[in-house]
Amino acid sequence: MTTATATRHLKAPATAEQFEYKNLKQGEFWRHIPAYADVDEATFLDHLWQQRQSVKTAEELLHTIRDVCSTEFYRDAEAGFRRAPMAVRVSPYAISLIDWNDPVDDPIRRQFIPLASTSLPDHPRLTLDSLHEQQDSPIPGLVHRYADKALFLPLNVCPVYCRFCTRSYAIGPDTENVDKVALAKTPKQWQDAFAYIAERPELEDIVISGGDVYQLPPKNIEFVGNALLDIPHVRRMRFATKGPAIMPMKLLTHGEWVDALTAIVERGRTLGKEVVLHTHFNAPEEITWITQKAMRVLFERGIFTRNQSVLIRGVNDTRERMQLLVKRLGHLNVHPYYVYMHDMVKGVEELRTTIASAVDTEKYVRGSTAGFNTPTFVCDAPGGGGKRDVHSYEHYDRENGIAVYAAPSVKPGKAFVYFDPVDRLSPAAQARWAVREIADAMIHEAVRKAGIGDEQLVLA
Repeated sequence: MTTATATRHLKAPATAEQFEYKNLKQGEFWRHIPAYADVDEATFLDHLWQQRQSVKTAEELLHTIRDVCSTEFYRDAEAGFRRAPMAVRVSPYAISLIDWNDPVDDPIRRQFIPLASTSLPDHPRLTLDSLHEQQDSPIPGLVHRYADKALFLPLNVCPVYCRFCTRSYAIGPDTENVDKVALAKTPKQWQDAFAYIAERPELEDIVISGGDVYQLPPKNIEFVGNALLDIPHVRRMRFATKGPAIMPMKLLTHGEWVDALTAIVERGRTLGKEVVLHTHFNAPEEITWITQKAMRVLFERGIFTRNQSVLIRGVNDTRERMQLLVKRLGHLNVHPYYVYMHDMVKGVEELRTTIASAVDTEKYVRGSTAGFNTPTFVCDAPGGGGKRDVHSYEHYDRENGIAVYAAPSVKPGKAFVYFDPVDRLSPAAQARWAVREIADAMIHEAVRKAGIGDEQLVLA
């Protein structure tokens, strides 16, 4: 035995648990839902069937899950539907992935079906448009916050409606609690947006979102894509969609839509311009054999896909679940790009978690896979400060749940404040938040400790 062999240190073999990310749900898993018991694979994979059968009311939900949910759960959901700031729309695919033995704590139910019993009071400093997108909109349907990037919003509908949507002020139909703001829904408004972009040579990066580009017909994918590619200074485009996470079969059975996206990607490549897809997986359970097959279509077409998750309490806010999600995304050739702090939107306080939780989770995830497959955890600073690395706060008052961020390249000199959910604070801190004058003093003291002038504070 040589010295080199004798001193070699071998790493222990990987355990079975380390390969859990490869164990995707298989088979016709939807058949345990009474409404889908007789649905064959071809029907379930039909994107038009998925759209037609999506649940939009409490009554439709009851009809779909009548034999797998309790009367108490249904009444709870019925009351939740009435209170929600977002309309409800849930695909059969998502419904079939919910654990109906424990729907209250299920990570997919939490994202899409509101319950009255789990709701918490909104944070006292929360607003409907916490990111101030409307203040950074020079024309309807276009947000221009960063120097070289704009967000184009050509529609206000989605294949499903996420309860935690940061754009609940505009997306979906009006609800009992929110009258929606109009986006750029007509071709005339689209042309106004294209004209604005063409007049601003600094705009090199355009995100096409909404709403959800899954809902744009193929002809409009090509129309919007080609119009932006025709602008010489536009160098990068991102089509944003939740679709692959909650209706992956569209990528398998709507060939015209995939062909339209492919055409824009390929034309962009001939012009030396980058066109990619951004999607939105939050829970490991959203990824099944259908997802794997669908994402393979994009990969074989050469469509680079990035993922942006939201850190959601009870969905992915533990170290192990986030690590599993990240590894599972990498397994599908989806690049885990961002994990956002849950935005401070109305009606979903029970889904938010703390800055400290995000920092801790990121530390655990980093190093568990390759760096390029490790997401950056960010806080989209309330008040329009833009995305900041979650740990890059100027000051964090953990006791009172106040994180102060600066955004020198976005809005120099300003202070932007993110608030942890009050129910995650100590009883003493919760009592302080209940008194307006004391809360004001806490916020201003945090800004002072951040070293930013108090007069520069921007509150959502």
